[in-house]
Amino acid sequence: QLVESGGGSVQTGDSLSLTCTASGRTIGTYTLGWFRQAPGKEREFVAAVDWEYNKYHADSVKDRFIISRDNIKNTLHLQMSSLKPEDTAVYFCAAGQFLLEFRQPTSYDTWGQGTQVTVAS
Repeated sequence: QLVESGGGSVQTGDSLSLTCTASGRTIGTYTLGWFRQAPGKEREFVAAVDWEYNKYHADSVKDRFIISRDNIKNTLHLQMSSLKPEDTAVYFCAAGQFLLEFRQPTSYDTWGQGTQVTVAS
C-alpha cells in the first residue's frame, strides 16, 4: 500500500514537499515514481527513481522538483519549488519492478490514492 501526504494550496513561487509512505512491502528493489493528473487531462509522468538511485525528471519540472527515496524509512519524496499554476494537479506515487518504461503509468502495479496540489496565481 502507498499513501501520499503533504499536498495543499500554495501561491506561485512557493515550495511544497510530498511524501509517499509504503507499507506491506519493502521498496528497496522497486522503481518509484510520481505522476500527476489535472482535471480533464491524462496522468503524466513527473519523476522516478530506480532501485539503484538513478533519478529521472520530466522536462517540465526539471530544476524545480527533486525526487528522493529512503529505503530504510520506506518512503518516497518529492521536493517541489518555484511552483506554478500549471503544476496544479492530483499527485500520485507509484511502485513497480522490472519496468520497461518508467515514464508510462501502465508500467507500475501499485498506486497511492493521490494528494491534491493547488497553486494559485
